[in-house]
Amino acid sequence: MKTAPPGIASRFTKAEIANARRYAVRRPTGPLDARVVGLVHDLIARVADRWTMLVLEVLTENAPLRFSRLAEQVTGISQKMLTQTVRQMERDGLVTRTVYAVVPPRVEYELTPLGLSLGGAFCGVWVWASDHVTAVEQARQSFDAKAA
Repeated sequence: MKTAPPGIASRFTKAEIANARRYAVRRPTGPLDARVVGLVHDLIARVADRWTMLVLEVLTENAPLRFSRLAEQVTGISQKMLTQTVRQMERDGLVTRTVYAVVPPRVEYELTPLGLSLGGAFCGVWVWASDHVTAVEQARQSFDAKAA
């Protein structure tokens, strides 16, 4: 088994990396629960929306964050899209929104343990990318050379 490079190791714990590797090779042993299938489809759609994983990553590294600081760190996201993203993440139990009764009102966002565990589950993408970056680059170069 390969060890994670320094960039990966600093971003995730050894336990999260081990879990990601275990998820990568685990296969269901029986019939799939329809609720699990539905949740997986929902989560894939959510993380495929581009913004959820970026918000997840920023909050993993910098939480708690005020809305404006979160917007600054998620490059390219509009205020409307950030609002929609954090609301949906809050609905899914991934983010907590804390409102402080001060003038002006202050709101902070932070990942819940559930949100942190989703980040840990998706660290497998980082591990896979680290393990296969050279092979993907070679495949792209080969494809581009044939197309040219």
